[in-house]
Amino acid sequence: MTRTPSLADVVAAVHRRYDPATAEDWDAVGLVCGDPAAPVRRVLVAVDPVAATVDEALGLGADLLLTHHPLLLRPVSSVAATTPAGTLVHRLVSGGCALLAAHTNADVAREGVSDALAAALGLTVVAPLVPDGDGTTGLGRIGTTDPTTLESFAAHVAASLPATAHGVRVQGDPARRVQRVAVIGGSGGDALAAASGVDVVVTSDLKHHLALDHLQAGGPALVDVAHFASEWPWVPAYASLLHRDLLAAGFDVDVRYSSLVTDPWTSRA
Repeated sequence: MTRTPSLADVVAAVHRRYDPATAEDWDAVGLVCGDPAAPVRRVLVAVDPVAATVDEALGLGADLLLTHHPLLLRPVSSVAATTPAGTLVHRLVSGGCALLAAHTNADVAREGVSDALAAALGLTVVAPLVPDGDGTTGLGRIGTTDPTTLESFAAHVAASLPATAHGVRVQGDPARRVQRVAVIGGSGGDALAAASGVDVVVTSDLKHHLALDHLQAGGPALVDVAHFASEWPWVPAYASLLHRDLLAAGFDVDVRYSSLVTDPWTSRA
């Protein structure tokens, strides 16, 4: 017989899979607002804690909005309703909806953000790109695909991820053979140096000089997608995992996911 969990129960389930201790020192993961003793009957999973996803969560009657990106990543001295972040906090609290963030702790974990990106692209994962701990976790993933060309692989990436104004940018010979792929959900520029031995790296937020230096050094091909697009596959994947984890613990929770595109760039000329 299943029962309704408390917010504390759900937070514990999230943290068992995505340990906050594995988050980067600069990160702000965990519970942002909400009463740990409050019951949770419905959860909405999304990439960003923005007005649109708050609207969606409140419209669904969700008791918890679980996002990848933190709302209060940068230190603040106030969450008054006169500030953008404060407005969202007040709306959530007034609507009885908690907010929880799983950010870099979900980036490095197994069945986390990069695993979901690899799965969305149909890759067979063989190892983390930058291993840590026991070597099964870490930043990014290395995977394999059936041999193809860079041009065809880039088109496959575009078709497999949410469409955004950013689109898909490619660096490399379109005819280049692609079989071994590195993926890094979110901003992956700092991990490019670890990507030797792969044919292409799929990530986001690559800066001009970094990409230029990479080209001059003869590194793997690059496929640069929108930050949002690289992380969105985790949203439905984790909604399913969380529902399964809670059921295994004897809890009955309606876990849904947001399909809203919350990439900040809305069009291009």
